[in-house]
Amino acid sequence: MKEASIIGLDLAKRSFQAHGALADGRVAFRKKLTREKVLGFLAEQPRCVVAMEACGSAHHWGRAIPDAGHEVRSIPPANVKPFVKRQKNDAADAEAIAEAASRPTMRFVAVKTEEQQARAMLFRTRDLLVRQRTQLINALRGQLSEHGVVAPQGPANVAILAQAIDDMTPSLPLLVVELARLHLDQIDGLSEKVAGLEKAIACEAKRGATTRRLQTMPGVGPITAMAIETFAPPMEVFRRGRDFAAWLGLGLVLCNTRPAASRFSGKLPKWAARYSSALILIIGAMVIVSWACRKGVQEGT
Repeated sequence: MKEASIIGLDLAKRSFQAHGALADGRVAFRKKLTREKVLGFLAEQPRCVVAMEACGSAHHWGRAIPDAGHEVRSIPPANVKPFVKRQKNDAADAEAIAEAASRPTMRFVAVKTEEQQARAMLFRTRDLLVRQRTQLINALRGQLSEHGVVAPQGPANVAILAQAIDDMTPSLPLLVVELARLHLDQIDGLSEKVAGLEKAIACEAKRGATTRRLQTMPGVGPITAMAIETFAPPMEVFRRGRDFAAWLGLGLVLCNTRPAASRFSGKLPKWAARYSSALILIIGAMVIVSWACRKGVQEGT
């Protein structure tokens, strides 16, 4: 087997495809591997670059493969797609990954640590529970409105629904009351879990030096600080705040039109972009409202 300078690895659950490419681009080998044999196979190869698509398990392999002495390059899937030939299959994908990794202008995704991934899971779990609670509240409001019980939107107004159910229990069908209380129990349980996760986020934010420093900025609390530290790349890659805003999707200039964007680690995942952008926008709105209030007080309006 020839010594490859780049190995393209198509990740999967069980069956992995490896494509070895020589320095001149010729094929060194094509090999199908089971999950258990991947690290052993790579350990037998001379030191080289191992490239893979940035997917759910890429960070795990990105931490494990360097132990075998290789350099890991994780590529956004959108940047690999143009190199895939016809008759798409695992072997073609692995070859395309190796080809993309050989490009000098290719952008790569930084491998996350286990701590960063754990924090990301904490955020996703909280987001999931908040959405489930919102679904339950909306379902309860909609169903009770059919029986004349109306309350404003939002978790803060769940108590109004609960009080209305107690007051109208004699006039409501027994089944409606029982199901409504079942919804309320589920909402209370989710609220307790969300509060517990928020406490965990606050505790994690106190542990890190970066998150503690971020919280010294006006309007930045534990959740925003943790989100930036977890999902954003190292701040050293940004030359100015405008670059960070463009990467996050808040800037007026698109990332791919700025020269500095070539150093960034690709597009932010949709979930992280939505979550982080919302937090930053909330901070911006709070600053504007605070400024307007101060201006109104100074002008006496």
